[in-house]
Amino acid sequence: MARASRGFTLVEVLVALMVMAVMATMAWQGVEGIVRARSASQDSLERTLRLDAVVAQWQRDLAEIQDSLAVPAFGFDGATVRITRRSGDGLQVVAWSLRRLGDDSTWLRWAGPTVRTQRALQESWLGSLQLLGNEPAQLRALSGLTQWQVYCYRDGAWTNCQSTGDVAVPAVGASGVAAREALPEGVRLVLEFAPGSGLSGQLTRDSLVGQ
Repeated sequence: MARASRGFTLVEVLVALMVMAVMATMAWQGVEGIVRARSASQDSLERTLRLDAVVAQWQRDLAEIQDSLAVPAFGFDGATVRITRRSGDGLQVVAWSLRRLGDDSTWLRWAGPTVRTQRALQESWLGSLQLLGNEPAQLRALSGLTQWQVYCYRDGAWTNCQSTGDVAVPAVGASGVAAREALPEGVRLVLEFAPGSGLSGQLTRDSLVGQ
């Protein structure tokens, strides 16, 4: 009876505490793993949603192209895509470019003011030629890119937009105005993502112009 009532020894208590500590550590690691997985999943979802929103804006800009005869409706110089688009009751010049900002490249979108006169539109277009990438109106649309490519669809074939300058139409109704580049029927965008950006590989998106 005396032996049965003596209770636990110090060694038994220490062993029990050690077992509880191991179980608590295992439980904490499990909870931490769940939190990390949830955070990674949330980050991936946010990146995917942002990518979808940015590409959708790109496609809207192309769908709303308007040929004004005053400035090019579409142009690509290898670094920047410039688009003249409808905006409210006027026209707007939009510029998409890929620039090195920090450790990776960022896809930027600049949108000029909505204008209603030919002169204001020409000034906005000229302003888009002088962008440095740090203007307040430059929206950092998407980061984590390495490069991009833009192709134009004309006459049943995809070609680099820079190699189609010989395709031109006359400026109807504007005597003395030089011929200008014809609008493509479609534009192909190819984005390459940097390692560790959360988006892997390459994205290719074809868009109709003016539709």
